[in-house]
Amino acid sequence: MTSTRITVLATGGTIAGIAGSAIAKDYRAGQIEIGDYLEKVGALGLEAELSGRQIANIDSADIGPQVWNELHRAIDDALKDDGCDGIIVTHGTDTLEETAFLLDLTLPATKPVVVVGAMRPADAVGYDGLRNFANAVRVASDPDAAGRGVLVVMGDRVFGARDVRKVRTRGTDAFRGFPRESVGLVTPSSLEWFGAPWRSGEPAQFEWDDNLPAVPVIYVYAGMDPVAATCMIGPETRGIVIAGVGEGNMPESVRRELVRLRKEDGVLVARASRADEGLVDREPEDDVNGFVAARALNPQKARILSQLLIASGTTDLKEIQQAFDGR
Repeated sequence: MTSTRITVLATGGTIAGIAGSAIAKDYRAGQIEIGDYLEKVGALGLEAELSGRQIANIDSADIGPQVWNELHRAIDDALKDDGCDGIIVTHGTDTLEETAFLLDLTLPATKPVVVVGAMRPADAVGYDGLRNFANAVRVASDPDAAGRGVLVVMGDRVFGARDVRKVRTRGTDAFRGFPRESVGLVTPSSLEWFGAPWRSGEPAQFEWDDNLPAVPVIYVYAGMDPVAATCMIGPETRGIVIAGVGEGNMPESVRRELVRLRKEDGVLVARASRADEGLVDREPEDDVNGFVAARALNPQKARILSQLLIASGTTDLKEIQQAFDGR
């Protein structure tokens, strides 16, 4: 029986990090090259043929358009390669959810694409990276994973890219999903899905754009004034995401300034919430203000979707709201 052929694209992060001590608190992300990592993984006896490529080897706090552009091109090449059955992306956990969501929106659901990371560096006691990686191989080897869009594997759970979010700074259970929790459970030897694929045969929702527009996230707090709210807005700003209090709320003076920007400059304004979980539904004032509601997307994901919508030339607010409503 032929082994599954998996392309591993490495970007660094804690999964490739080194502390220099098994009990050290501090460590350096992105220290192990993919060739060395796959040599270590080879001792696990995984039933897959792995080939690796180093896209970057950095802390995921430094991930941005340059790395995203190269990573997307590499995945696109792998999707077109008949010698590749699935793709794994190793990634730091701090911005993993943003990269996964961006890829999910811009890739077809034709082959499994799995993003994986670790919460502990490779030389730490209880390193979770090898198990997470072995789990990712199990998922990427399953043809049934192809119709589910980009998936994230962390802590024996499989998440959809739209749902996944990092909710803790420490511990191997740092990720969960909202509004769907996990979409499957995985170990190195087993995989169980919680339902049928939801994207079978679907093309990418958006075309890739090498130059995504400027969309800052504005974090709302008690006593905020319009000057503080707009200090991140410049002439290149095409959209704004509000990390609002409660269900995407903001001070009235801030709202008035954003309405002005929307009506005078055509800036897209999306209301999300700084709360960890919860829906931000449309309210009657959104029609008057020209705002959209982020629904289940947190501010960082609302920013990614806003960038893609603007880059695609979508201007109809109903269409934009439908994209945020998702599925």
